[in-house]
Amino acid sequence: MKTALIQLQVGKNAEANLKKAVYCVEEAAKSKAGFVLLPELFLGGIEKSIDNTLALTYQSALKTLQKMAKKRKIFLLAGSAIERVQGINKFYNTAILFSPQGKITAKYRKINLFKACLGEKSIQENKFYFPGDKAAQAKVDNFLVGLAICYDLRFPVLFRKYCEKGVHIISLPSNFTQNTGEAHWEVLLRARAIENQCYILAPNQVGESGNGIMSYGNSMIVDPWGTILARASGDKEEIIYADILLARIKEAQRLLPGIRKKV
Repeated sequence: MKTALIQLQVGKNAEANLKKAVYCVEEAAKSKAGFVLLPELFLGGIEKSIDNTLALTYQSALKTLQKMAKKRKIFLLAGSAIERVQGINKFYNTAILFSPQGKITAKYRKINLFKACLGEKSIQENKFYFPGDKAAQAKVDNFLVGLAICYDLRFPVLFRKYCEKGVHIISLPSNFTQNTGEAHWEVLLRARAIENQCYILAPNQVGESGNGIMSYGNSMIVDPWGTILARASGDKEEIIYADILLARIKEAQRLLPGIRKKV
């Protein structure tokens, strides 16, 4: 299965961000990708930009992407979107997977919320977001895919749960920052892939975001042996591609048996 990861610079204008996302999804579909993934919060959604208006914009954008998945007959991970929590003034950070029939086949609400002090800036997602409490997985073609988001990467228990359920791929739409990305992005992505003998698909934001924090880029497709099959740059928007093969998982299992369920 050919996969495409879309790396975007997400600015302050949500409509402009959507226009870029739609264009890139179209380009990936034209390149015969069967599974296309957008990054975390592809319209924006950090701290002061989060409100009901943006939540409604995401709802409209998701309908657009849902129609695209059906029209282009692709599996489409709509990165993540903000979703209003009923009864309180907070939001979920939610990844949504669409099928080629335009159906929602999985919805995952980010469990582990980001906290960091980056120079003079502090990010505390729990001020605005409410954590999810459930893993989510779905079939994508012949593959079982588990869903995670960005900061979840630092919590291997979630990934191990997916491994125990037999997933072949874990998707990780992200907005990994420049500071933390330089230190940990590659090593953590490769570690999660190696220790669970699965593919990791990690589309990341790039460049300066609407809140002035730099995103690391370097979106990656990592195979079950920890090999980086495709890697984006750290300074521009782009689409990267790689073929996902069950045979690579089987080979990792042959070399190191007993780590996960047999494929």
